[in-house]
Amino acid sequence: MELGISSFGEVAPAHVAGQDYAAQQRMQEILALGRQADEVGLDVLAIGEHHRSDYVVSAPEVVLAAVAATTQRIRLASAVTVLSSADPVRTFQNFATVDLISNGRAEIIAGRGSFIESFPLFGYDLKHYDALYAEKLELLLKINEQEIVSWQGKHRPSFAQKGVYPRPVQPRLPIWIGVGGTPASAQRAGALGLGLTIAILGGAPAQYVAFADLYRQAAQQAGHDPATLPLCLNCHFHVAENSRQAADEFFPAYATVMNRIGRERGWSPMSRAQFDHLRGPQGPLLVGSPQEIIDKLLYISQLFNNTRFIGQLMLEGMPHGQVMRSTELFGKEVAPVVRERLGVMV
Repeated sequence: MELGISSFGEVAPAHVAGQDYAAQQRMQEILALGRQADEVGLDVLAIGEHHRSDYVVSAPEVVLAAVAATTQRIRLASAVTVLSSADPVRTFQNFATVDLISNGRAEIIAGRGSFIESFPLFGYDLKHYDALYAEKLELLLKINEQEIVSWQGKHRPSFAQKGVYPRPVQPRLPIWIGVGGTPASAQRAGALGLGLTIAILGGAPAQYVAFADLYRQAAQQAGHDPATLPLCLNCHFHVAENSRQAADEFFPAYATVMNRIGRERGWSPMSRAQFDHLRGPQGPLLVGSPQEIIDKLLYISQLFNNTRFIGQLMLEGMPHGQVMRSTELFGKEVAPVVRERLGVMV
C-alpha cells in the first residue's frame, strides 16, 4: 500500500488591500509539507482544486511543480482536477510539464468536484454537468495515448491532426477517477481501466466497499484484470503522540471547516461526541495515536485490498507545527509498520 497525504489548502478569507497574507502563508506551508512528506518517506502528495475564498489552491499543477523542484521521490497528484470546467488539452500540458520537472512523478486524479463555483466562473452551464465530464475525460485519455490528436465534440472546439506538447517523461500520465458518492463514476473508472480514488469523508468505510466492488466488476466486464488496477482511499487524517492529543488538536479545525460547509448544505453542526464516534475503530476519521492509525489502515486494507491510502490534512485552524509533526509521525512511525505488516518492500 502506498501511503501519502493530501491538502485542499483551506484558509479563512483574509484579503487585505490586495495582498492576501493568509493565502501567502498557507501556500508556503503546503510547500513545506511537500518537502517534509518526501523527506520522511511518504509515497504521494495530492493537492486539491477549488475556486472559493476559503481555499488557496485553484491551480494544483502549479503548486505541484513548485514541490517537484524541491523533492526527490514523492509522487505528485491532483485531488482532484475539476475536469468538467477545465480544458483537457491544457490540463494534459500542465501535468506533462510537472512530469518533466519531477522526472516522471506526476499524476492526475480527475473528478467533477464537490463545489460548483468553477462552472459559471469558466462559462459552463450546470445543466451539462455530466456531459461535460464524460466528454472531457474522453479527450484527456485520447491525448494521453496519442501525440497527434483529432477531436470533435459538443462542449469544446474541434481540431484535426494537432500535436499536444510537451509529452511527459512517463509513457503515459497515470490518470485516476476521483469519486465521492456516485456509483456511476466508480463503474466508469473500471470500464476504462483507470485507477479509482474513493473519498471517504462521511459514513463508515465499510459502507464504501460496494463502490470498490462496482469498480472491479465493471473492469472485469470490460476485459480489464481487476487485480492490476489501483485503488486509493482518501480520509481525513491527523496523528499525534497519543489519542487524546490527536483528537484535541484536530477537532476544532475539523469542526470549523465542516460546519462552514455544512451551513451551505444544511448539515447539523458537528459536535465533539459525533467527532469522537467518527474517529472510532470503524469510522471514517483517521485521527489518533500512531498505533490507532496503524490499526485502522490495516482494517481498511482488509475491507478494500486497496493499493494506496491518502490522509487528508486539515490546515485551517491548526498550528503548522502540529501538521508537520503529524506528517513526520506518519512517515517515520506509521508507514514502516504498515508496510511491514502488509509485506511491502520499499
